[in-house]
Amino acid sequence: MSAAPPDNDVLWARGIVKSHHGSPALRGVSLGVREGEMLAVTGPRGSGKSTLLGCLSALLPVDEGEVWFNSSPVHTLGRAGREKLRRERFGFVGSEPHLVPELTARENVALPLLLAGAGHKAAYTAAGEWLDRLDVADCARLRPAELVQSQRQRIAVARALAPMPPVVFADEPTATLHHDAQDQVLRILASAARSHQLTLVLATHDPELARYADRTVTLVDGRLVPAPSAAAPGAVATAAPSSTAAPSTAAPAAAPAAGVTSR
Repeated sequence: MSAAPPDNDVLWARGIVKSHHGSPALRGVSLGVREGEMLAVTGPRGSGKSTLLGCLSALLPVDEGEVWFNSSPVHTLGRAGREKLRRERFGFVGSEPHLVPELTARENVALPLLLAGAGHKAAYTAAGEWLDRLDVADCARLRPAELVQSQRQRIAVARALAPMPPVVFADEPTATLHHDAQDQVLRILASAARSHQLTLVLATHDPELARYADRTVTLVDGRLVPAPSAAAPGAVATAAPSSTAAPSTAAPAAAPAAGVTSR
């Protein structure tokens, strides 16, 4: 049985291997994400970024390797355990908003808070505050079909942030937004992560967006390659150790990504 990850790593992966229909998406990725860190995972389309996020967020089971959250193993959980972990501890923003069509914008944002047991007033107050921060407060009473794509995506970001989960995963969250809106949404994500000490893992193929992160790692063909820090001087990704090597006290670097399909 291998040792638990370092105490300062809220997320830790070791030797992750994942394939989709026989095609390798991740090829032995090892990676540590520190608590409160904003980590950008960059790389070309199809490099494995979405798959990496999927494995780290318990959306996808790994074929080989280990994934830990707060020193608890994720790779040993069954489907129900992974669903519970995602529901209670993680927030997720994808490239598509996936809002509940029958609910208004404010109801969509309040929904995860209500499911977690928050009172009606508190949930709707928090939802309104986050809609305001993302500049879509005037959409509060509208349903998704009445909104344009950029508005729906901002509402999806508000929904992920409103419960203040320890970790937020953002997989190409600004792919459908124009440049100015991309900057605004990424600034809000970064600001929320830092002010509330959230851990944010961002996947993007746009190196310009990665500048908001504290650290950047790059995936190429399912392998993690060293990359310079996007924001924090001196923070450098290390080379991915082999899956049989003993874990170090520092966060090891890694490769590939997560999601149902590799991006």
